[in-house]
Amino acid sequence: MPTCTINGKNCEFQKGDSILQVAWENGIEIPHYCYHPGLSVVASCRLCLVEVWAPNPRNEGKLEPIPKLLPACQTPAQDGTEIYSNSPKSIANQRTVMELLLINHPLDCPVCDQAGECHLQDYSFRYGRGESRFEEEKIKQPKKDIGKDILLYSDRCIMCTRCVRFTREISESNELCVNHRGSSEQIDVFPGMPVDNPLSGNIIDVCPVGAMLDKNFLFQQRVWFLTQTPSIDGLTASGDNITIDHNEGRVYRIKPRPNEEVNKWWISDELRWGWDFIHSEDRLHFPLRQQQGTQVETNYDLAYEIIDRGFTNAARAEGGRLALLVSPMLTCEEAHLLAKYIKSYDPQAIMGVGPVPVEGEDQIFAKDKRGEYLLCAEKCPNRRGVERVLRAHADNVLDYETFLATVADKKNSITGVLVTGNYPRSWTSKDLKKALSKKFTVLLDTFPNDISGSVDVVLPVATWAEKSGTFENHQGRLQVFEQAIAPVEFSKSEGQFMEDLINLAQGDTAETPGKPRIFNAARIRSILAEEMGLAEFVSEVHMPDPPAPVESDMELVEL
Repeated sequence: MPTCTINGKNCEFQKGDSILQVAWENGIEIPHYCYHPGLSVVASCRLCLVEVWAPNPRNEGKLEPIPKLLPACQTPAQDGTEIYSNSPKSIANQRTVMELLLINHPLDCPVCDQAGECHLQDYSFRYGRGESRFEEEKIKQPKKDIGKDILLYSDRCIMCTRCVRFTREISESNELCVNHRGSSEQIDVFPGMPVDNPLSGNIIDVCPVGAMLDKNFLFQQRVWFLTQTPSIDGLTASGDNITIDHNEGRVYRIKPRPNEEVNKWWISDELRWGWDFIHSEDRLHFPLRQQQGTQVETNYDLAYEIIDRGFTNAARAEGGRLALLVSPMLTCEEAHLLAKYIKSYDPQAIMGVGPVPVEGEDQIFAKDKRGEYLLCAEKCPNRRGVERVLRAHADNVLDYETFLATVADKKNSITGVLVTGNYPRSWTSKDLKKALSKKFTVLLDTFPNDISGSVDVVLPVATWAEKSGTFENHQGRLQVFEQAIAPVEFSKSEGQFMEDLINLAQGDTAETPGKPRIFNAARIRSILAEEMGLAEFVSEVHMPDPPAPVESDMELVEL
């Protein structure tokens, strides 16, 4: 394998890799702005220029410096070369470029949303001059409303053109362009053509400074107060890798987490801004039970007793059978516990998968670029995973329409039904309400709906951001995600409800050794692998990468 030396470190590389890519893979920072791994290379910012010494075949292969500095993002690494981003010539270039970029840049750091994660801020400190020599008046550029959720602060823009290339190459919607020349050059939209495409929010992420701003996050929170939790798309079957940024139990934004095998570097606008239901005031907060034809709030002990007694009586009724409807919004671990619970009353219980929302058709972006991004029409994260788990429990897993017909058919003598929802919007139907009529029914859901007022017990459940588990995306890829925030009010995850109810059904009134009552997704995955024959939940599951350690440059001084 060819090797080169970067700042004195020997680095192996694949033929065709650029110097910047080789440095990146070997933990060496070469400052850059215009380069992005998901976009074309333009080498326009000139910050990544490096000094290269290469063997000269005309001088017996001796190393000689190439006269001019070369852009690391565009120059292929060559075997036997020595590369320096820390030589006097490279450092002088970095200082000069940073000085030019800062000439017209406003001192907005105290009020800029990008502060704390700004490459201009960081590079200015690491590679820039300690003082400014510019005494003339700065050129002021206008602020622009360029889309429904996006603002452009033009005077902060450094003209890296990442956003322009994204709309040309990835979304292929071409809303952005470079207007004018020289010191008056700026990013703009075409007249009457705002940024409006299913991936528009990604131009906020690719912007290395505070020029592209999210209207929904503007002035909401300082980034150094936010905790980043790795998670997975909980709204569609795409399985996009994301980070949930939150503070004190509240989600403030969702950003993409790079994964070249799934979502590359992007996420859809639907996922980026579609999570606001998590903090909706309309959510269910307390368990409810039927009392004289109306729903009243109750406590969990009484609700659990009603559920246990109701399913026990329903299973013991003459010819009585139970049914379970598992939502495709739930995790694989929760599907297992739900099936296990209902089978403790009726080993032959009927099992089905809840409605699968589909909107339009799948859309593929960047077909000819560095890898396709798929925007799934299937608006649920785990249909495949739920089906996989339920098939380990039952010979026949019904789709939603077949489940409704089976439950409604009096010949099947269905006397008790456990229903789960957790959809971000209304999902129930008149057919479902009719099928559940005169049957003991328990509903686990996030919002009130058409059936919540008529069922026997309602349990308020947590959204995907408030629990951990595993989703299987459209590729059949099993991906683990972590809990970001605590469930609101008195809601719990479906997994925790099932742990509580299973222990009650087994006659346990308190936690006993060997029978934990705290839901643990990792433990359930082990059970799926060892007891249910689903070894892939251990051998093929994809765990989120641990966060990179942050090393402090502070020194402890004894006083």
